[in-house]
Amino acid sequence: MRAIILAAGRGERMRPLTDHCPKPLLPVMGRPLIEWHIEALARAGVRDIIINTAWLSPQFPQLLGDGARFAAQFPGLRLHYSDESAEPGGALETAGGIRRALDLLCADGDEAFWVVSGDVYLPDFQFDAGFAQTFAQGPLDAHLWLAPNSPHHPKGDFGISPQGLASNDVLPRYTWASVGLFKRRLFASLPLGQKAALRPSLEDAIARQALGAELYRGTWVDVGTPQRWEALRPQSERHSD
Repeated sequence: MRAIILAAGRGERMRPLTDHCPKPLLPVMGRPLIEWHIEALARAGVRDIIINTAWLSPQFPQLLGDGARFAAQFPGLRLHYSDESAEPGGALETAGGIRRALDLLCADGDEAFWVVSGDVYLPDFQFDAGFAQTFAQGPLDAHLWLAPNSPHHPKGDFGISPQGLASNDVLPRYTWASVGLFKRRLFASLPLGQKAALRPSLEDAIARQALGAELYRGTWVDVGTPQRWEALRPQSERHSD
């Protein structure tokens, strides 16, 4: 099963940090933020990871390469890039970016794949290969991991029904942790190369009782402001600036 790391955004709220560096490449705990996901996915057996890019897109292959520099620890790891910078409107948003990368994501014949945002820090998350295969063989279109609400998003996104489905009617509501499993059919009907937000596709899946959800209680930080990024940095990094 393949995975996509979403890394195409401009990171407006992170300016001026992101004026010259994409947010997923900012250092967190001694390495680029995106590498936490690459290594976690590789430990789970994922060997093909797609990274969608747009803002300062050349910096990603320049820093990360094609996966060869991870080969000593993760033999066979391959990084692929879905560069949206040449699209007429630039970055295609979450669902549009996934739609553009569908052929890469499903190149091995799999209909399911992992999705994780490149600008969240969740070092405790396990990309469980066994659960992923169970999901792939099941009826759901997607499965989301939700986190307790943070102060900057106190109302959350979805509740979790007793049946383990995402719901707009169940309380309490939690925040999507920007990680999940998805199937090709959720995106296949979207126009290729057009901007598309993810929320409408999720709402459609909720209406069809096809969106699973569970609560994740590990470390999770939406690295969305300079203050949140600074709070993650070790004292040694702060003092070296």
